[in-house]
Amino acid sequence: MKTPVFKGSCTAMITPFTETSIDFKRMGELLDYQEKNGTAAVLIAGTTGENATLEIHEYEQLVDFCVRYLSGRMKVIVGIGGNNTISCLAHAKKAEAAGADAVIMTAPYYNKSTQSGVVEHFTYVADRTELPLVLYNIPSRTSIGITLESYKQLAKHPNINGVKEASGDFSLIARTVACCGNDLYVWSGNDDQTVPMMALGAQGVMSVASNIIPETVSILCSLCLSGDFAAAAHIYYRYADLFAKLFIEPNPIPIKAAMGLMGMDSAIMRRPLTQISEGSLLQLAESLKGAGLIY
Repeated sequence: MKTPVFKGSCTAMITPFTETSIDFKRMGELLDYQEKNGTAAVLIAGTTGENATLEIHEYEQLVDFCVRYLSGRMKVIVGIGGNNTISCLAHAKKAEAAGADAVIMTAPYYNKSTQSGVVEHFTYVADRTELPLVLYNIPSRTSIGITLESYKQLAKHPNINGVKEASGDFSLIARTVACCGNDLYVWSGNDDQTVPMMALGAQGVMSVASNIIPETVSILCSLCLSGDFAAAAHIYYRYADLFAKLFIEPNPIPIKAAMGLMGMDSAIMRRPLTQISEGSLLQLAESLKGAGLIY
């Protein structure tokens, strides 16, 4: 039986930028904020961290900095996803050398591989790194999903630990938990689906919202893990509108805008992502006010 990389809340961290580089001072402050508020793990250089716009040297610097800065205070999971399997392995090797605890990898986008290709994509990397590998199923981004049959095959690999499930397909999620059990752990990839997914057996969430409400997301997960879903749902209802508004435009545009409104980040985006529209910003601000996060 495998041991899950983490249980509870993992924050899919933004990458704070200056106009020309990564803002490492702010990154350290954000990591401290997560650690002080009960976050179990952080996901570095994922989609929320704008990994597609990081230069190779920036990626390496970011991973090295976060691992060294945290020094074991929280688990560090590193994003290595891409549509070039060899490049994904190279990123995994960098994460391994830096001392990360695990890596996470999307299904290959754009190439339009078969499910056989999807399985080989993940297996090739899992065979060649010592780090636990977390799969990431987000067909809205990649245009290709991971099927139950693929999950069954991948669960047999000793180095494939689980999956961040953001497909929204609850039938797939339930059947995966039923078929794979502790051979393939499941985490929610959507803040608005954490409670029902944990009711089905998910181990926690890889959260965007916990960039700004880490303690709340951590408590919500702890309640679910203890079986108190009624109390967890009560918290969810309070933040349901915010969970929705944080995706009013493509992630991470709204979460960076929210952090800007809260004084937590400069909200600088890297092209091709742009600043949030005025209309969306007004709706986001109202939602933050409703949640008591700004006044």
